[in-house]
This record gives sequence, structure tokens and C-alpha cells, in this order.
Amino acid sequence: MISADPSASRTQAPPASEGGGPARRLPVIDAARAAALLAMAAYHATWDLGFLRLSPENYALSGLGRAAAHVIAGSFLVLVGIGLVLMNGRGIRPRPTLFRLLRIALAAAAITAATWVAFPDSFIFFGILHCIAVASVLGLPFLFLPAWASAACAILVLAAPHLVRAEVLDAPALLFLGLGAGTPRTNDYVPLFPWFGMVLAGIAAGRLGLTRLARSRLGRWQPRSRLGRAATFAGRHSLAIYLVHQPVLLGLLSGGAMLTGPHPRAGEAGFRAEYVQNCRRTGGEARSCRVAARCTMERLRGEDLWRADGGFTPEQRLRAQGLSQACYEAAEGTRAAP
Repeated sequence: MISADPSASRTQAPPASEGGGPARRLPVIDAARAAALLAMAAYHATWDLGFLRLSPENYALSGLGRAAAHVIAGSFLVLVGIGLVLMNGRGIRPRPTLFRLLRIALAAAAITAATWVAFPDSFIFFGILHCIAVASVLGLPFLFLPAWASAACAILVLAAPHLVRAEVLDAPALLFLGLGAGTPRTNDYVPLFPWFGMVLAGIAAGRLGLTRLARSRLGRWQPRSRLGRAATFAGRHSLAIYLVHQPVLLGLLSGGAMLTGPHPRAGEAGFRAEYVQNCRRTGGEARSCRVAARCTMERLRGEDLWRADGGFTPEQRLRAQGLSQACYEAAEGTRAAP
């Protein structure tokens, strides 16, 4: 699950850069944040469809889905770094900075509490809001270092998980670092390494490019249309949108699931993958396991024994096991197909 970037306050100080900065807000930054919000909502809707079994499988958990999640999260964190430059680039502004940090920290705590109740086995203990809160503090000194120093540190932070892996860092109190040997079970995991590197990249980009952006045609853009005004409004209120969008999506889609029921092919991909894994573990040949998995799936459906949740009666379980054995023997060529 991916959250929005609440990095910009309603009033922003002029951004600092290598050569000074513009003395006004840049609506194009708000619009960029709105575009990332839209991508995030689309990803979460895809995840919800899979979670509620309204799609054949959870495409958000596929390789392409995970790649999209990383791109979206990275874009938000880069915008966090740019937002830090916009707010504090010419000197730390204590009151708005502390107020912003408090809002994000409270929102992160609320996400942890809510997911503890809804998903106790995979609650969010260090998701993107938690990362933003910590990164917003750690990033402040970099606002006053040369941009090349921020860029160099960004590269080191991004590379750290590939260079450092230690089981001692799997201790619960250190999981937020992201340098342990394993990956914790959680619905949103955005550890400081490598993700703080994206914030540092945003700081470097802001220091180098905001002045040039402000002087460009894109930087002078002002929203005239209804769509443009809506986009910049959403970008300015991204934290609030993040907090409400997923409950709204889940509520609407859950209502739809009650009316339509699960997708006819929901759970099939997971069943076949688990079947093949178990088959290989007991010594089966890969091709035979795949053929048997497909055969078993078809036979279970043909005899109205398919249960995506595995809810068999004892008699049904015996029959399903018999079909599975027959399918595997047929795949091996030792028995006719059932």
C-alpha cells in the first residue's frame, strides 16, 4: 500500500538553489503531486480488487505491480525532498516545520493503529508516512550542504541494501532501517534504506533545478481550467486525500463484492502456484506438476469442488485429494486422465 506525499505546506518559503530561488509557489509541483496521487489510487484500487477476489488474481502483487508501486513511492519521496527545499531552503522555519511533522507523525500513528485492527498479521509499522516523517528530520541538514553532497549521499543510501545485509538488523527495533537479512510481513514497508535516498535525490534536484523551473514556461504555469484547479488543490491536500481514499475505495468495492460475488477465476493462479510448489517439494517433476495443477483445477471446477478459500467438508477433501492424485499420475503417464 502507498501513501501520498504531504511534504508541502499551504504557505511555502522561496526555494533555495545554487543560484537563488523564486519567491512564489509553483503550481506545477502541486500538479505533479496530484498525478502521483492518481497513480497511487489506481494501484490501491487494483490491490483492493485482488484482496476482495473481484479480479482473477491480485495484479498489484505481480512483478509489474510491485515495480509500479516502487515507481509511485519513489516519485512521492522525491517530491518530499523538493518540498523540504521549498519550505526550508533559505532557513529552517520552526513553526510550520514542526506543525507539518506533527501532522505526518499523527497520520502515521493512525495508519499503524488502523492496520493493527484490520490486518493484525501484516499491519503497517513503518510505511511511507513513517519514512516521510523520519526523512523530513534527517533531510534538514542536507538543505544547507552543496547539492553534489546530497546527490552522493543519495547514491550511497540507495546502494546500502545491496552492500549491507545482517541478521542482527532483523531485530524488531531495527527493521525500520531495511538492512536486515529478511523482509518483514507488512502491507507497506518503506525503510530508510534505500528510500531515504529518494528524498535526498529530491533535495539535490530542488537545490539545482527549482530556480530554473520557476523561470521556465512550465514553472510560470497557472491552473485556469477546472481540471487544473482540481489537480493543484489535490496536490496541496495530499495527506488528507491519502487518509480517506483507501477506506472509501474499500467500502465501495466491498459493497460491489457483496452484490456480484467473487470473480469466477479468483484464486486460480494462487492455487496452481501452491500446488506446483508442494508437488516439487515432494519430489515431483516440474512439468508434471504444472500439468497436474491445471488438470486438478479443471476437475475441481467440473465437479463443483472448487473453493478459493479451501473450505472443504471432509468428504469433499477426500474427493479433491483423489482427483489431484489421479491428475498427477496422468501427467506422469502412469494413469489415464480422470
